[in-house]
Amino acid sequence: MKRVSNLQQMIRGALLIALGLILPFLFHGVRDAGSIFLPMHIPILIGAFVLEPYYALCVGILTPLLSHVFTGMPPFPFVYIMIFELASYGLFISIFYNKFKMSVYPSLISGMILGRLVNILGTFVLLHIIMSKPFKLSVVASGLFVEGLPGIVIQIILIPIIVYALEKSLKSSTSSY
Repeated sequence: MKRVSNLQQMIRGALLIALGLILPFLFHGVRDAGSIFLPMHIPILIGAFVLEPYYALCVGILTPLLSHVFTGMPPFPFVYIMIFELASYGLFISIFYNKFKMSVYPSLISGMILGRLVNILGTFVLLHIIMSKPFKLSVVASGLFVEGLPGIVIQIILIPIIVYALEKSLKSSTSSY
């Protein structure tokens, strides 16, 4: 039974990674649409609810890494910050929801806040410590919370709807066996 569960987790993870590669590709034709609508975040956030923490973490790591390898987006060196941010979303939300049994909205919002804090910390380390460039918290926070506001709103509305639909679908498909 454990082998089937791991296989199901891997299949779900692979599908979410594929979606995480396709969605941003559709948005990058429009200038700054990726940083406004945050399309790569959507599959990671969904994965956090339907995957165990380890698999959600892996999807959060592999999606931006593979996207960078195949498309050059997110650009170097900021791909590393996005890897940590999306991995944090996957890990934290999955732990909150699947292990601590928090409901969808508190899990989602807590995970989104923690992931953005990881992004801020990563940006500080990259810019200030590694690249010796100035770090301005107001600029970074503005990019994460103001420029990305349309994406955040979409996520807060869309993710719970998708999660509830997936859970209902997964329950009905497993009960038919």
